Amino acid sequence: MLKILKYSFYDLIRSRWSYVYLIFYAMLGTVLLFLNNDLSKAIITLMNVVTVLIPLIGTIFGIMYYYDSREFTELLLAQPIKRSSIFLGQYLGVAISLSASLLIGLGIPFIIYGIFTSPAIWDFSLLLVVGVFLTFIFTALSFNIGLRNENKIKGFGYAILLWLFMAVIFDGLLLISLVYFDEYPLDKFSLIATTLNPIDLSRILILLKLDISALLGYTGAVFQKFFGTSSGMIISLAVLIVWVVTPMYFIYRKALRKDF
Repeated sequence: MLKILKYSFYDLIRSRWSYVYLIFYAMLGTVLLFLNNDLSKAIITLMNVVTVLIPLIGTIFGIMYYYDSREFTELLLAQPIKRSSIFLGQYLGVAISLSASLLIGLGIPFIIYGIFTSPAIWDFSLLLVVGVFLTFIFTALSFNIGLRNENKIKGFGYAILLWLFMAVIFDGLLLISLVYFDEYPLDKFSLIATTLNPIDLSRILILLKLDISALLGYTGAVFQKFFGTSSGMIISLAVLIVWVVTPMYFIYRKALRKDF
């Protein structure tokens, strides 16, 4: 699996799309720092972009790599190699290469600006950690979609629908539920619903770390009371880890049973 991971990683690192992805984040960070002239404000603006764009890139890039490497995968399957090692190695190669582009692309402008001497370094570090988690989560989800759909068009359609649901539709349904059932105690419901969407959970963690939970209204007090504590932060990171491990497990299971 490690050899396949290394091959996939180096193959993607040499790809022009990895450089485009890296340069995009480098330019985005530079522009935000130039316009805001303040690290905290730049991080807040960056959060709104990262929590939407990273899942989209992870989903599209993951499903695209799965279908484009189909012939190479069939060649590997003819060798005495475990199926799970092939697909987990490819998945990790894609996720790690995308995460590296994110870390380097955003890291360069912020390091030049002096992030290491600023108290905002912890907020920026959390942003990067959340970005890496989202990359691993949505890349894994896209591989699951690819493994379950032989038709490339259908697979791309499901991948886009997944991102659209997580990034937009889920928030709309949650908001409608909170407004419709406003007469009932919805504290626990809000917390549970948040953990069911890694994008919302990541966004709330960053907002609370930036101490701007007032933007969340009444639910901000609920989130601050739970996620703002050390135990709440640990639980949140544990939930994100579960969001990574669970799709990986389904990749492993599906790879063993899939007929190629």
